[in-house]
Amino acid sequence: MTEPGFEDGEEPGIPARHPARSPRIPLPRAAVEDTGHPLPALDDLRAAMNPPRLPHRVLTSLLGAWALSACSPEETAAVEDHLGTCGSCADEARRLREAVGLLHPPETLDLDPSLRTRVLETCLDRRPPSIPVPDWATAYDAETARLDALLQDFGESEWHAPVRLRWYDGKDRTTRRTTVAGVIAHLLAVDGLVALALGLDDPLGDITADRPTPAARTEACWRSSRIPPTRSVRAPWREQSHALVRTVAFTGGGAGRMAVPYHDFTLPLHDAMIDRAFECWTHAEDIADAVNYPYDAPSGRHLNRMIDLAARMLPEVLAARRRAGLAAPARHLVAAGDPGRTLRLEIEGSGGGEWLIPLDSPAASPSTDHEVAHVALDDVEFCGLAAGHVSPEDAAAGQDGDREAIRDVLSAAAALSRM
Repeated sequence: MTEPGFEDGEEPGIPARHPARSPRIPLPRAAVEDTGHPLPALDDLRAAMNPPRLPHRVLTSLLGAWALSACSPEETAAVEDHLGTCGSCADEARRLREAVGLLHPPETLDLDPSLRTRVLETCLDRRPPSIPVPDWATAYDAETARLDALLQDFGESEWHAPVRLRWYDGKDRTTRRTTVAGVIAHLLAVDGLVALALGLDDPLGDITADRPTPAARTEACWRSSRIPPTRSVRAPWREQSHALVRTVAFTGGGAGRMAVPYHDFTLPLHDAMIDRAFECWTHAEDIADAVNYPYDAPSGRHLNRMIDLAARMLPEVLAARRRAGLAAPARHLVAAGDPGRTLRLEIEGSGGGEWLIPLDSPAASPSTDHEVAHVALDDVEFCGLAAGHVSPEDAAAGQDGDREAIRDVLSAAAALSRM
């Protein structure tokens, strides 16, 4: 003979374990220590140990308040004692507790990186802009907006959180320690190279760098501050990013061929803006890691542009490494424009595609008929390789064909990185 409301094998207050159906008794609520509310008084605890006996109709009316954790300690104790003996109330309490859970979804509230692009496209389809932003500048516009959204709620402690910048110097991985504010100062200084090319003010002002390279400008910016950079660096960085987007919009799409010197190399403006978008995303991930916050990759379309720029730069980087003795010598030199040995770079994911990389000379024409190697990589992992966050040896690449050519191309991809 079992007690009323229980099945054979069940004990009072302990729900039976039936794998085919959910337990009637709701899961325990969070401990009061985790809610931020004050702990109950000692008298309340004594009352909870001896719950009052309330009529069934009163206990039923309290189920909604109990599910919302809005009952007094005495009422809570009475309801929970009753749930152990009344199956219908236990089922109703479980449904109410699940409904309350829907009011507080555990999913992240961060927006999809592609949402901003989709909203803008929908708006612009209905009302085209009088001064449109060139397509090659939209990735920079989106990535600076995403990073600014990450920064807006940072307190002083987050701005001073340590960040370790990582890149590949051609032979080994290199690191440099700074703070979140120092990273934004770095972006401000390097974006200034694009600002100077467009005729805008240099964010460094009277600060003189040893050389007009991204690393030298950054070091000069850091040295110029008597105290480490703080949240005050955010405003000039954001103002400059807005100014760059406005200026290229007013200048028009034809300005994309304008040269932007990086001292060691030069990029046309349309590639420089993609390069700055890539570095903005890379360092946004550095910052997010420093404050233990999730950060998604760019939208597939923008990611594809970043990968395309890296793939187009690989032949020149490979040739430079060969001249420096860091890559194997060319095997079959051909006249400019003639087909030569080729590596197929296959990138998987939303930003992926296929690129043919000439191996022996940047002037050679890549050809599927002369393909000697094939490399397959995930889109985000390839970007991590190009950013110097993944070493050529650690890249989880699908490889087939000439191992020497594959090693040289992966090393060249890592050599694209810089501070």
